[in-house]
Amino acid sequence: MGLAVGTATQYHRPTAPRRALLLVNRNARRGAAPIESVIARLGQRGIETSIETFATPAEASDDIVRRRGAFDCVIIAGGDGTLSSAARGIRETGLPMGILPMGTANDLARTLEIPEDLARAADIIAAGRTRRIDVGSVNGHLFFNVASIGLSADLARNLCRDTKRRWGRLGYAVAAIGALASARPFSTWITSKDGTVRVKTMQIAVGNGRHYGGGNVVHYAARIDDGHLDLYSLEVRSVWKLALMAPSFRAGGHGAWKEVRTAHCVAFDVETRRPRSVNADGEIVTTTPARFEVHPAAVEVYVP
Repeated sequence: MGLAVGTATQYHRPTAPRRALLLVNRNARRGAAPIESVIARLGQRGIETSIETFATPAEASDDIVRRRGAFDCVIIAGGDGTLSSAARGIRETGLPMGILPMGTANDLARTLEIPEDLARAADIIAAGRTRRIDVGSVNGHLFFNVASIGLSADLARNLCRDTKRRWGRLGYAVAAIGALASARPFSTWITSKDGTVRVKTMQIAVGNGRHYGGGNVVHYAARIDDGHLDLYSLEVRSVWKLALMAPSFRAGGHGAWKEVRTAHCVAFDVETRRPRSVNADGEIVTTTPARFEVHPAAVEVYVP
């Protein structure tokens, strides 16, 4: 079993921002929620906000880069997919990022212990305490939490926007039923610093952060600032055994099962017989062959 090697968490002295670009994803599950009270709360703490909405995640990074000189920080109001879409702009400009969790899973917020209560999340931004965190990439597409091939990618296709809006986190279970019903093992080759291994697997997941999929843990020792990626390969013969394994995924102890292969490295290459979709933080972003890499301390984010 791969074990995460800890490094010192990089916190920075609190410096309250004064001008913030607030990007709101109106397509997020809570994207239609009024945020005027949050804006007022930030204003009371001396933070002037300029709001921009967007319909497609690709617009987020472009907006950040285009307006980089006018703001001290960027606040993202959306879910994990929105945050990952903004990662390129955040990394390129070096601006600190504030998070207003308005998605379905909000796994990055969970990893960073940022509450889903928007008023409390705004107070964290206003307090100005930041932490540098790692960012992962797959074929150049940045992600904060996890990128995966197999079951999770199938689940992402089944989890449409209407399902997430109607059912919230329960929507994951609804979509999972469809993904499990059609799941079949596939052959893949995994390459790391230890060499190449061929496996038959239901899923390969590569985690940069700690939480994914609405609260699952990618590895019990995983951290979002340890400078490494954590991979697991789910090599079960029957999808029904997953029901027995489910509790271990919530705690990150699934590596104890003989059917789960784990590895801890700074980069992985994954090849399959035919191109397979890659899901990064809930969005299908590319296909195999896939190159996974970690970018240590790449982004500064406001934290409790």
